[in-house]
Amino acid sequence: MALPASDLPFCGDGELGYDARRTTFVDGAGLSLDEAYRLAHLPLVAPRHPGVIARKAGTPYEFGRHEPVVSLVLPVPADLLHGADAYRALEADLKAAPFAHKIAWDIVERRRDKLHATLCGSLASGQKLPATGVDRRAALARLGGISVELRGLFSGTINRGRLYLRVYPERRDGIDVLRQVQRLMGCRETGFYVVGLFNLVDDLDPREAAALAHLIDVWWNRPILRYRSDGLWLLSARDDLVLDADILELIPLT
Repeated sequence: MALPASDLPFCGDGELGYDARRTTFVDGAGLSLDEAYRLAHLPLVAPRHPGVIARKAGTPYEFGRHEPVVSLVLPVPADLLHGADAYRALEADLKAAPFAHKIAWDIVERRRDKLHATLCGSLASGQKLPATGVDRRAALARLGGISVELRGLFSGTINRGRLYLRVYPERRDGIDVLRQVQRLMGCRETGFYVVGLFNLVDDLDPREAAALAHLIDVWWNRPILRYRSDGLWLLSARDDLVLDADILELIPLT
């Protein structure tokens, strides 16, 4: 459910981990796709790119795919997001940018119904289901619906080549409510929740990188969408872009 502007207390940058994991752009330098991106993402969006890492010893990836991995995620309602004026303005800015031709626009549409922010990754692998437990489910239900605000644009220090929106959760009882979810699930508390939206298909030259850095600065504090989620997904995916993914279950927060 979309939320109007309100006095609901959302967490700020000082409580979350976005500043510390933000891409550092260097004046006069381009932006190179990093190794993690070239292993897990580039094979899916630009399989013929010479920088693709098809496989790497010690990792599960084979041309960007792996055995199914189940995670607990916060769903992002695609219709609300794509219908938001701010999102349309952001997309228009990206389409007008000098690097627009290096965005895999077809992937945006293919991922439309699986948009999410990961809260607890890799809860189970293969054909196993995670042990969520009756007590944990009851505790999640007692939390009630979770309100968040999406802001953009973000590029991180890992998977450089993917562009995200940042999730700012409500502060409840003085604590980030998504951190409370992680704590109830016995998972690592991150303070870092991002929604992957756009993928680059090539490195950026200095002019293109400067344009991206400018857009990130312009959009950093601009709200994209406020909404309340009354449930979380157990999501099983065979790739990091969830192109081949299944929503196993909607876990209610009521």
